[in-house]
Amino acid sequence: MRVLVTGGAGFIGRWVVQQLLNDGHQVWVLDDLSNGRRENIEPLKEDENFIQFIEGDIKGEMLLQELFMESFDICYHLAASINVQDSIDDPSTTFENDTIGTFNLLEQCRKHHVKMVFMSTCMVYDKANQLNGIKETDPIKPASPYAGAKISAENMVLSYYYAYGLPTVIVRPFNTYGPYQKTGGEGGVVAIFIKHKLDGKPLSIYGDGNQTRDLLYVEDCARFVVQSGYAKEANGEIINAGLGRDISINQLAQLISEDTSLIKHIEHIHPQSEIQKLLCNYDKAYQLFGWEPTISLEEGIDRTEKWIQSTDLI
Repeated sequence: MRVLVTGGAGFIGRWVVQQLLNDGHQVWVLDDLSNGRRENIEPLKEDENFIQFIEGDIKGEMLLQELFMESFDICYHLAASINVQDSIDDPSTTFENDTIGTFNLLEQCRKHHVKMVFMSTCMVYDKANQLNGIKETDPIKPASPYAGAKISAENMVLSYYYAYGLPTVIVRPFNTYGPYQKTGGEGGVVAIFIKHKLDGKPLSIYGDGNQTRDLLYVEDCARFVVQSGYAKEANGEIINAGLGRDISINQLAQLISEDTSLIKHIEHIHPQSEIQKLLCNYDKAYQLFGWEPTISLEEGIDRTEKWIQSTDLI
């Protein structure tokens, strides 16, 4: 297939691109590099099926009109503003990128009959109350403008499925971590904790640390995203992916750090947007196209730590 990946120079995006290349597809990458990095995809350009990298913005309608002349079969839409605190401080930027940008892409997909896989987030959910985890039919709660913008975009994506018959899929991966994730403020908790441990710095936990996360290794996440685009059974669906196991931030810090004296608790920067319990039920992904995670949390942390020790891309 001929495939466009927006946000393809980002953390999850570069793994999606790699999976698509491994599967033999021709790939174009669109990224404005506001969060992604050229270095993430440099090794991938050696593949003959990596066709083009375009530095550009999904809000640029003229750019999208020109780009979609390439006759894509599918668009994996991962480009987004992803920082919860940034969305609280500057909601308009997150809305413009995550909702308006998605609308612009949907219009091109509609005009050119291109399937869209839309990357949403587990942050749209209310907390998990069930022992068997959050299902796609469980309540949502836009506790931040980031979550609100994603829900708005999800509704537009579904509207194009129902109104125009456009094949679309909404994926809601839970907290993803692994190699190529940033270890600074924009990074995820696993990468930040590992880097701080390696540097002998405190592992700072917001609030009491009892909030839990379901941590999904990035290669499992990329495989899920890509397979959801292959499966006709996924069209018109919202689908979760996670490990199916949650861990408190306190327990995660203890698992990563060999020196518990380095673990510190600090005031939460956005307690109103915190989700206290995130635990994924991924039964639907398994039923629709046979996806399930393969990398345990312990193995994933080990792989991530080895990558952080070996790279300058942090």
